[in-house]
Amino acid sequence: MKLDIITSDLLSPVRHGFFARAGGASSGVFRGLNCGFGSSDQHEAVKINRARVALSFDLPPERLQGVSQVHSADVVTVDAPTEDVARADALVTATPGIALSVLTADCQPVLFADAEAGVIGAAHAGWRGALDGVLEATIDAMVALGAERGRITAAIGPSISQRAYEVGPEFLETFIDADNAYGRFFASGDGDRYHFDLPAFGLYRLREAGVAEAHWTRHCTYSDPERFFSYRRSVHQREADYGRLIAAIRL
Repeated sequence: MKLDIITSDLLSPVRHGFFARAGGASSGVFRGLNCGFGSSDQHEAVKINRARVALSFDLPPERLQGVSQVHSADVVTVDAPTEDVARADALVTATPGIALSVLTADCQPVLFADAEAGVIGAAHAGWRGALDGVLEATIDAMVALGAERGRITAAIGPSISQRAYEVGPEFLETFIDADNAYGRFFASGDGDRYHFDLPAFGLYRLREAGVAEAHWTRHCTYSDPERFFSYRRSVHQREADYGRLIAAIRL
């Protein structure tokens, strides 16, 4: 089956993709292109899936680089392919022939490019990472490699939408404690529940950081089970585990 790859005109002409679940070797709750070795899926199936992603970039599997994601604001600069997997949530490079990748299943996959400088980045930005500054840290790391903040473009891929992201009052309080203005990203729900707009928050942080342009592809992971994996949906359906989507970019 053909891979389902979502792209953004903002990142053109840099090669990139937000990969949906079609075209993979996994089965069961992982059916499709599960690219997370941290899942309980068969290791060989995940290996095949990742190889297919690398091939779509005309690269061998070892040049598809990722990190061990921990919901942090830590960024790794990649100068050459490595088997060492750092604990971080974003990667940047100015080296051609390396695909930077992040895994998500409701959190924001964010791809960055300064095509003129030849510098790219990829970030995993859940609510914690976004609040703690992973997007700004990725931009800073790109600037350190020669990118210009005002030339960087950023695209947020498939993420959980506000309609599907119900949270409690303590979640809202965490954001209000950080900045009272963050209340704008919450809508009232039933009882003491709220709905958090993660992509809007990500876009706000990107634009405040001074990037040239940023947008969300407007795909909701929770609401489209045939196309996307979703951690929250798997919990609601009481599934044992869930697949991980991959987003990648290369020079």
